[in-house]
Amino acid sequence: MYDLTNIKRKNICIMGLMGSGKSVIGKDLSKYLNFKFYDTDKEIEIKTKKSVNEIFSKYGELYFRNLEEKICIKLLNKNNCVISLGGGSITNNEIRKSIKQNSYSIYLQVKLKNLIIRLKSSKKRPLLNKDENKIEILKKLFEDRQKFYEKADFIVNNDKDKVHVLNKIKFELNSYEK
Repeated sequence: MYDLTNIKRKNICIMGLMGSGKSVIGKDLSKYLNFKFYDTDKEIEIKTKKSVNEIFSKYGELYFRNLEEKICIKLLNKNNCVISLGGGSITNNEIRKSIKQNSYSIYLQVKLKNLIIRLKSSKKRPLLNKDENKIEILKKLFEDRQKFYEKADFIVNNDKDKVHVLNKIKFELNSYEK
């Protein structure tokens, strides 16, 4: 098991826009580190027994964000795990404080054109299910969140294949070993 004491953190969190590969990279990284993996959106679905889409459509985004805050903060206080954060969770001040205090944060940066390709047929993204232009929605989300994402401890581009990205993350984490 990887020892996080060298970086004075309890866990590792992966952040980025929807479609950036947080869950895929997070799962593989957790296996490499021998850590437990959590996806905050999945945890919300387990707790509520409803999909994120259902929560958004029945109760609204504010209700979802309140649930997200509680679940994220609970997970961010755990030890030796990799947490894939929902794309919008970073806009919450309490979640950002908990990340800074407890987590080694990794931002998966992806070019907008690649996100559009990855998300073009997705039906699981409530913020993209509106009758608006998906490109404009993604641009706006990126503009609103970029300032938070860029405060991550490590930023890695995830436009290439996941093996390349995982190797960069592993190299970065291993550079903290004594």
